Amino acid sequence: MARAATNSDVFNAIAEPRRRQIVELLAGRGALAVGAIVLATGLPQPAVSKHLSVLSDVGVVSATQLGRQRLYRLEAAELKQVHAWVSQFERFWSHQLGRIKERAERKAREAEKVRAAAAAPARQQKGQSS
Repeated sequence: MARAATNSDVFNAIAEPRRRQIVELLAGRGALAVGAIVLATGLPQPAVSKHLSVLSDVGVVSATQLGRQRLYRLEAAELKQVHAWVSQFERFWSHQLGRIKERAERKAREAEKVRAAAAAPARQQKGQSS
């Protein structure tokens, strides 16, 4: 089966880790020029431009001209379909998260009991020496 083009849809576009890195960068910092993205990612300028082109083709980023610079901004609404698709699997990990939380709380209670038990003899000795 032939692989879909990277700019065929949002899923294919964000399948590439460096494009996800750019999406995360734009989500965190807002609109950025190519040069700022190059500095932040450490990728060569031609690679950043190519990734931005793919993300732009599927609508995940848009560009506006500001003087001689093009500023790229995230169009987060275009990622909604990814969220909708992933959300159907949430039940598989939300149960696990609940179990992890319970275990962490149990460990914290046990650790507090150990600390309290260790502190009790020290308090008793201090009371006897007074």
